[in-house]
Amino acid sequence: MLRRAALAVALATVATGASANPELLRMQRDPNQWVMPNGNYASWRYSELNQITRENVANLRPSWQFSTGVLRGHEGGPLVVGDVMYIHTPFPNRVFALDLNNPGRVLWRYEPTQDPSVIGVMCCDTVNRGPAYADGKIILSQADTTVVALDAKTGKEVWKVKNGDPAKGETATMAPMVFGDKVLIGISGGEFGIRGHVTAYSLADGKQVWRAYSIGTDEDIKFDPQKTTAMGQPVGANSSIKSWEGDQWKMGGGSTWGWFSYDPDLNLVYYGSGNPGTWNPVQRPGDNKWSMTIFARDATTGVAKWVYQMTPHDEWDYDGINEMVLVDNLQVGNQRVAKALVHMDRNGFGYTLDRENGQLMVAQKYDPAVNWATHVDMETGRPQVVSQYSTRAQGEDTNTQNICPAALGSKDQQPSAWSPRANLLFVPTNHVCMDYEPFRVSYTAGQPFVGATLSMYPPKGSDNLGNFIAWNPATGKIAWSKPERFSVWSGALATAGDIVFYGTLEGYLKAVDTKDGKELFSYRTPSGIIGNVNTFTHKGKQYVAVLSGVGGWAGIGMAAGLQGEQEGLGAVGAYRALSDYTQLGGVLTVFALPN
Repeated sequence: MLRRAALAVALATVATGASANPELLRMQRDPNQWVMPNGNYASWRYSELNQITRENVANLRPSWQFSTGVLRGHEGGPLVVGDVMYIHTPFPNRVFALDLNNPGRVLWRYEPTQDPSVIGVMCCDTVNRGPAYADGKIILSQADTTVVALDAKTGKEVWKVKNGDPAKGETATMAPMVFGDKVLIGISGGEFGIRGHVTAYSLADGKQVWRAYSIGTDEDIKFDPQKTTAMGQPVGANSSIKSWEGDQWKMGGGSTWGWFSYDPDLNLVYYGSGNPGTWNPVQRPGDNKWSMTIFARDATTGVAKWVYQMTPHDEWDYDGINEMVLVDNLQVGNQRVAKALVHMDRNGFGYTLDRENGQLMVAQKYDPAVNWATHVDMETGRPQVVSQYSTRAQGEDTNTQNICPAALGSKDQQPSAWSPRANLLFVPTNHVCMDYEPFRVSYTAGQPFVGATLSMYPPKGSDNLGNFIAWNPATGKIAWSKPERFSVWSGALATAGDIVFYGTLEGYLKAVDTKDGKELFSYRTPSGIIGNVNTFTHKGKQYVAVLSGVGGWAGIGMAAGLQGEQEGLGAVGAYRALSDYTQLGGVLTVFALPN
C-alpha cells in the first residue's frame, strides 16, 4: 500500500526561506504525483510508493504507450500533476498534456515556432530535459532560448521571454526550476565561446529579476569579495577575471545547462557550471574561474554565498553541471554533516560538501579507471593532475592518449537517485576513456570554439562502456557496481519498494535490488532510453513511466547521422555498435503490475 509519510528533512517540511513556494513544497511531498523534474528540490529522484517491490517487480508490464512523433534524443521525463501527465520532446520542443483518465488522449499540445538553424549550434543533439510546473503553469525552455509559460489547463501562452541569442551560439536544453515567485533557467553554448549565466524570471509575468554570470566582474557574477567564500576563505576582489589572461574571460564558457537544487531553509540554490572556452588549454592559462564550479546562491538576490571549483584550468571538458543531491544528517567519519551536498562530477570524482558553507568533506574516484588525477588535496580542494594525461603539458597538436574518463565524463547529466532507506546514491555512469589533441582556434561569434580533436573507447581491458553503481557519499566508496554494454545515459529512480530503475542505450528499462544490484526486471522499449524514469499513482495504482528515443551525446551518431570516428566531439566511434541494438524513436511507455 502507499506510504504518504513526508520524505524526511530534505523535502523541507517547513519553509523558512524568503523564496519558498508553499504549493510546490506541499506537492513534492505527495508521492502520487511527480511535480518536479528531479522529484523534489533536493534532487533525490526517490518515491515513497511501494506497491512495486523487489518481490513483484518481475511482473511489471507495459500498460500504455504514446508516440511523440519526434525522433532524436528524448532526455528528461514526464511530470504528473493530478490526473494529467505532461511530456516533452527534443527540437521542436513539443509539449503534450495527456489525460490519465483516458490514457494517451491528448488534452492539448504545444509546438513552438523556432528557426531550425538553431539545430546547427546545439552541441550534442537537440535534447531538452523537460518543463517545470508551478502556479497552474507549465514552464518550458526552448532550444532557441525562449522561455515560455503555458496555462497548464489549456496550453495557451501566458508569457514568454528570450533568455539568449542563438546567433552567438547560445541555446537551451535544460529544465527550469521554480522557487517561490521565480523561475530559474540557465544557458548552453560553452562550445561556442558564450559566457554562461543563470537568470531568475518572475513566475507571474516573465520579467527578469536577477542574472548571475559564471565568469566576469564581481558585479557580473554577483560575488561579494569579502563574504563569498571558496574553501572557507573570502574569494577577494575580481577573483574571476584575475584567473584569465587579458579579455579571454569574455568568451570564457562556464555554461549552465545541468540541474538546479534548492534548500528552502537556507534559501540557497545550487548548480554547476561547464567548461571554459576553448577546449585548447594552452590558449587560456590560469584557473579560468568560475568555470567547472559548484555555486551556492541566495535565491532572492542571486548573490553567491560560496563556490567550489572542481577542475581548475580544465584540460579535458569535464563540465561540472551534474545534479547536486541534498542529503541531511550524513555521518562523514567522526563528523555529522547536518546539511550535505553530494555531487558526482564529470571528472570522475564523487564529492560531498557541507552545503551551508562549502566545506569539502569527501572527494573520491567513483570509477577505478579514472587516471587524469591521483587524488584531490583536501586542504586546497585541487585535483592532483598526472602530467602524462595533462593535455596542456603535452602541448598543442600532440595527441595525449588513454585519458580516463573521456570528455563525456564518468557521468554526464543523467541524474542519480538517492534512497534514504538504503543511504546510498544510485548512479548511472560512463566507463569511457579518450585520446585528446588540442589545436589553436580563433573566436568568431556563433561559430564553434572547440579547438580539440577526440577519440573515445572503453578503458584498456574492458569491453563495457558503462556501469550502474551504488555510491556511499559518507565514505566515498562504491557499494556495488553493475556493468552495462553501453553508457547508462538515463536518469535513475529509487523507491520505497527497495528497488531502483534505470534505462539502457539499447532500450531496456531495468529494475535492480538496492542492496546488491541484482537485476530483477528488464523490458525492451522501442528505442534507446536516455530519459529519466518517474513514478506516480492513478486511481490508487502505481505506474512507472519513461521516454525512449536514443540520442544525446552518446547517441549523437545515430541521432544526427554522423559516421566519422571523431565526429560528435569524439563519441561516434565509441558508440558505433549502438545501431546494432536499437533505432531512432520517440515513445512514452507506462508500466504497471497486472490487475
